Amino acid sequence: MRPLSEQDIRASFINCSKGEAKRLSIPRDLDERPWGDLDFLGWRDPGAPDRSYLVTEHAGRLIGVTLRFPSSQRGFLHRSMCSLCLTTHPGSGVSLMTARKAGAAGREGNSVGVYMCTDLACSLYVRGKKVSEAGGRFEESLTTEEQIARTVGNLSSFLDTLFV
Repeated sequence: MRPLSEQDIRASFINCSKGEAKRLSIPRDLDERPWGDLDFLGWRDPGAPDRSYLVTEHAGRLIGVTLRFPSSQRGFLHRSMCSLCLTTHPGSGVSLMTARKAGAAGREGNSVGVYMCTDLACSLYVRGKKVSEAGGRFEESLTTEEQIARTVGNLSSFLDTLFV
């Protein structure tokens, strides 16, 4: 992923108002992000524990999405799998992230959801740059590049549902 500026990020959001995009919390460490290892920029809002944000290239343009997730914690013995990168996590390491749909459907309250790594570090898990507390990655016959392509494809499929 190419490095993004605060202006790029704020202008990319498709499922919130311009005012909301202007007020949302942008990471302060944009210069320190491992852009070459990211398929998307994802972060949690430190001021709103039930909100996260995701920005990526999709269908030839930059797309930003606001996400909500439940703040309830699961027990450490419970394990879940991210539907994007297929990493397993204990406890609340995977959350159902819901996004309001774009356009009129979103204004009517329609949303879609996907189970994702709560820390939004899917790109780093797939590349082995970060390890889940549960050890989280299965041995696969796919190459790392194929796993990255699958993760990007899963994310793309989720983003496509925001426009339907």
